[in-house]
Amino acid sequence: MPVPKWLAQVNTRTVNKMELKRGKRPVLTHVGRSSGMTYRTPLDAHPVDGGFIFIVMYGSKGCDWVQNILVAGSATLTIEEQVGDLGSPRLISLEEAKPQVSADTNLVPGRVRGIEYLQMDIQ
Repeated sequence: MPVPKWLAQVNTRTVNKMELKRGKRPVLTHVGRSSGMTYRTPLDAHPVDGGFIFIVMYGSKGCDWVQNILVAGSATLTIEEQVGDLGSPRLISLEEAKPQVSADTNLVPGRVRGIEYLQMDIQ
């Protein structure tokens, strides 16, 4: 089961703002599917051949950043001031994600089960 929605709201309002201010984490920049506004979401970006995998902790259906990217078909990733365009977003399972990342990557944080993953290709 994904992490509860209320925790996602806490992260959006507090933790994400702190992480953006710190400037230490990768940031996905994406456009709101309804508002057209630009959003910045700090996430762990797990490199894979030709792109990146992102953990979707809260389930893709109720996760705005995931839905925004799926609708737009693209996003921009910033890692340590390096900016790159990503495209071809698709949801994948743990079974699809695991063989693509390094062996020491934890794709199942804590005791959370049923997590989805978003994979995107470098454009």
